[in-house]
Amino acid sequence: MTTSQRLLVTGGAGFIGANFVRYWLERHPGGRVVVLDALTYAGNRASLAAVEARPEFRFVHGDIRDEALVERLLREEGIDTLVHFAAESHVDRSIAGPDAFIDTNVVGTHSLLKAARTVWLGGATVPGHRFHHVSTDEVYGSLGPQDPAFSETTPYAPNSPYSASKAASDHLVRAYHHTYGLNTTISNCSNNYGPLQFPEKLIPLCILNLLGGQPLPVYGDGRNVRDWLHVEDHCRGIELILQGGRVGETYNVGGGAERTNLQVVESLCAIMDELRPASAPHNRLIEFVEDRLGHDRRYAIDERKLHGELGYVPANRFEAGLRETVSWYLDNAAWWQPILSGEYLERARPDGR
Repeated sequence: MTTSQRLLVTGGAGFIGANFVRYWLERHPGGRVVVLDALTYAGNRASLAAVEARPEFRFVHGDIRDEALVERLLREEGIDTLVHFAAESHVDRSIAGPDAFIDTNVVGTHSLLKAARTVWLGGATVPGHRFHHVSTDEVYGSLGPQDPAFSETTPYAPNSPYSASKAASDHLVRAYHHTYGLNTTISNCSNNYGPLQFPEKLIPLCILNLLGGQPLPVYGDGRNVRDWLHVEDHCRGIELILQGGRVGETYNVGGGAERTNLQVVESLCAIMDELRPASAPHNRLIEFVEDRLGHDRRYAIDERKLHGELGYVPANRFEAGLRETVSWYLDNAAWWQPILSGEYLERARPDGR
């Protein structure tokens, strides 16, 4: 594929989607990027402020379940590549209210697939099209301390409504390739971190709580393990898949940085002790709370397939990336303060070109 690809990016005002849009436009100035986002609570138009004025960028406020809208955008923009980030993604929210996860992650993905099939495989076919679906390592279930990392052939064993909904959407994408011949790829990533992340997730939540002198809630004993992936490395992994990934294949994208939740929180405290020293060490704010229902113990990614086929290597060391992330939040209160106040949800959401 060439740098003149014309992309429709769903969920492009969310954390990973917005980082991907900015990353792609910086490296592929000759193409076109159209963002489709419903601007639900985790979608923030301000995350795209750096690219709003670019002539090759367009924002559309809409729902991925609106099949007619998606078909229209694919046709009028001449889209040949759809990168699907849009999803409900917070496990705690899926436990409290799973319906939205089925609606967006399963029904929404199916609507996109139907629209892509109609436009790309209909009367005027688009031979070089690509439907790339962004998924999660959580579909594989939970690992024991000595278990080998998840590979692309690990059986699915989702344990939360969130991961079950993502597993279902993965299967739909795969089915549309094998049944209808839609050109698809799937990537399953580990825990992302970096700038522009909505502050309900562990790292930004802790950073902002540290700034406010608020408790740092840690589930259970804090020894649940995650593989941490800097969002820029994730964007590069997706770029490699779009440019050279084999149609119909799945690729795992990881950061090679397994850490317990407690280690992550303690690292954040140490960074804040240095950057914003207080009267006492920040780790005094750590507070162990009742564990999450069905809390998976460990995730780890085996990324040898992506490395071997496409040369992927994560460039961001966790310690340096975490420090840069803390610095970004310290320097960008204008981005996160409206989120904490709810002001960003009250702003007008007009379409724009």
